[in-house]
Amino acid sequence: MSKSHQPGDEHGDGRAARPDPAPAGTELRPAVPRQTDDASAPHPAAGPEGEGSAVGRLADTVQRLRHQLRRAQAEAEGRALVDLASGILVERLTCSPVEAAAQLDSLAAQAGVSTLELAADLVNQATRDKIADVARDFLAEATQPPTASVGLRLRSAEAGALAAGDAQSVAQSILQHALEPLGAGAVAIWAAHADQSLTLAGSAGFTDEEPARWRHVPPGVPTPARQALGNRTATTYEALADVALPSIGLQEFGGGRIAVPAGTGGRIIGVLEICWAGRLPLQSQSIERQVQVLAELCALALESHPVPDSDLSPRQPADARVSELLDLTDGLLDPCLVLEPLLDVADTPADFLIRHVNPSFVDFAGRPRNAIAGARLLDAYPLAAEAGGLFEKIEHVLATGEPFRAENMRLAAVVDTVALTTQAQVSISRQGTHVLVVWRLDDGAPRVANLLQHAQRLGRIGGFEENLLSGEIAWNDSLFELHGLPLTSEPIPLEQLAAHVHPDDAHSIGRFLRALLHHQRPASAAFRLQRADSVARHIRVVAEPVLDENIRVVAVRGAYQDVSAQHWTEVALAATRDQLAQSQQETAERNRLALRLQQAIMPPNHGPVDLHNLSVAVRYRPAEKDHLVGGDWYDAAALPSGHVLLCVGDVAGHGIEAATGMVALRNALRGLATTGAGPAQLLAWLNTVTHHLTDNVTATAVCGLYDPASRELRWARAGHLPPVLVRDGKAGALPQLGGILLGATGQARYEEGRTQLETGDTLMMYTDGLIERRDRSVQDSLDNLLQVAQGARQLGRGSQLEHQLDHLLRYTNADTDDDTCLIGVTVR
Repeated sequence: MSKSHQPGDEHGDGRAARPDPAPAGTELRPAVPRQTDDASAPHPAAGPEGEGSAVGRLADTVQRLRHQLRRAQAEAEGRALVDLASGILVERLTCSPVEAAAQLDSLAAQAGVSTLELAADLVNQATRDKIADVARDFLAEATQPPTASVGLRLRSAEAGALAAGDAQSVAQSILQHALEPLGAGAVAIWAAHADQSLTLAGSAGFTDEEPARWRHVPPGVPTPARQALGNRTATTYEALADVALPSIGLQEFGGGRIAVPAGTGGRIIGVLEICWAGRLPLQSQSIERQVQVLAELCALALESHPVPDSDLSPRQPADARVSELLDLTDGLLDPCLVLEPLLDVADTPADFLIRHVNPSFVDFAGRPRNAIAGARLLDAYPLAAEAGGLFEKIEHVLATGEPFRAENMRLAAVVDTVALTTQAQVSISRQGTHVLVVWRLDDGAPRVANLLQHAQRLGRIGGFEENLLSGEIAWNDSLFELHGLPLTSEPIPLEQLAAHVHPDDAHSIGRFLRALLHHQRPASAAFRLQRADSVARHIRVVAEPVLDENIRVVAVRGAYQDVSAQHWTEVALAATRDQLAQSQQETAERNRLALRLQQAIMPPNHGPVDLHNLSVAVRYRPAEKDHLVGGDWYDAAALPSGHVLLCVGDVAGHGIEAATGMVALRNALRGLATTGAGPAQLLAWLNTVTHHLTDNVTATAVCGLYDPASRELRWARAGHLPPVLVRDGKAGALPQLGGILLGATGQARYEEGRTQLETGDTLMMYTDGLIERRDRSVQDSLDNLLQVAQGARQLGRGSQLEHQLDHLLRYTNADTDDDTCLIGVTVR
């Protein structure tokens, strides 16, 4: 026998120490449980009487037999694993079982490992279960060659669990083979019940008194197992004594504790609780996966060896249990669904099959029972998947067995893309492998009928049904009111309807009846109803035929609706549309007039003009959209004083008002300039004209007077951008003189500036449509203009002045779609 695995041989990442290689043909058996005393050790029962007494000899015999039984059990577990590996070799090598066993021993000797460890490796290679995955991942994550096989430990634990006769033996096998190498000292397997109580199904490593004290845990006791069951996930404690939670073995194992839910088929049926005497060791991903595998072994044990009085594994056959469940639900007066979980690859419910609905079942969305039975829950009620909704509650009940009750829960369904909701009392419980959902809908039939009555009244709708065989006609109260008839009157049959409509609409009623009665298809018609009280109503009727088994029309049902208000609304809308079209036409005429006025005064392009020693060129770029005709204007004229008037301006707004305001200011400034006053005085007078003699007009402007003799420019500005001077290939803006925009106040003063021009200088005056952008400041736009103007000067080919102006219009990146005026002046 090789050395047994000791807790101290374990690495920090969960890798156990590998035993010394066994000689060829030697079989490595699983270690004997640590609780087992050595057969040679003296037994306390011998007492002072010594080993020679009858009591001492009897105690030794019992101890020896117990030791032999446990050793035989361990050897049987190892033999089961070896037999599995031998079977794999028989299939692969097509040899006899004896040859396979010899081959297994030979391969183990050649590899320098025990026969048992090689057998575990062969089983892991041949299978693709979770144990094999954990073993492969452990080898892939190991930073150095492991000294013990995780696959061997888990396979040995699995073999022991499969060979065990009860959950107690499963606990001992799990502790001995899988948990002691991880440093754990004890293990407990709890069975969970629907009433939230726990029963100790098996344990190992505790004193003899502990299992008896913890045989049953009532509901509500906050043990680690109870916490894991409620959270539905593994719960860890660094030191259980620090959190003051009661649990088995707390005095001896008050250190680390892990509680892992154990379940199958989407149900949590128990909890595996692992105990350490010291603090919880460092948990790696490999150890977490090992613990999950052990929890599945516990679930298998609880399924195979149910705890008495539990609902984990009913004693009767599954078919009989389901049959009894269906019979039970059929006797309930409330609507009930029996759901069967549909599990995914992770063994969790991806959906639930509606296995059965009882005769009392009523779908709150109005669908028949056969449309719900046999469907998937999320297909029938997709909105149940919302957070905190019905699906989440059903999944929790299936997993934990804890019943769910709600006095007022929202239920929702989708029918023809329309979401329908209601409130109901809901009860959910787990019955074996199925889930029972009972809901009690509010008795809202009178309330719904009342709401329908009000809806028909507000919508002026009346329903009817006419039996063509018996001649019986049913009208609701709203329909009598709609026809202007007392409730005691006889309803009007469909065949007599044409006599009660306007003569021009009789043909519409004829087409309606032919489609309904002859072609047997739903139909509708609109007509003018002539009532007995001489009140005219515009009515719409819609109806469908009711066919018998011989496809004959036996009845007609439908509704009348008073659409008079809608009709008169459509008439008013038609008149409004006519008025709007007329207004649009008038607006278009005004825009065309403004555009023609603007083009008549300022043509878009003006060729170079010589004024004394100046060459003057202008450019005007109208807005791209006709309805944005603006008030931009410019002027360049020789005055009687010998000076040259240079100005640009921009009237606020667009349209005919802006165009006429532009004409008024341009002509006023030209007339005022003949007085010989300076530019500051001219703008002051123009401000008075704008404020008093125009109707709510405001504008910006820059005005300059050039003296050809001295080549001096005197200029002023009224809220306008300053002119740009290009000299010797460099462009710069003239100073920002003070001056408020025109028309803002009755009296205003303007600052006047003087600039000495030189031969070759180019002066440019412009409106903001040249540079204005929505995404940048005015200063940034002005800086960009200076760069473009300087670049145009450097080209110097052809007509220099006109080239500069065209270059500015082309490369300035304004984006406001506004009018643009530009004057260029070159000194010769």
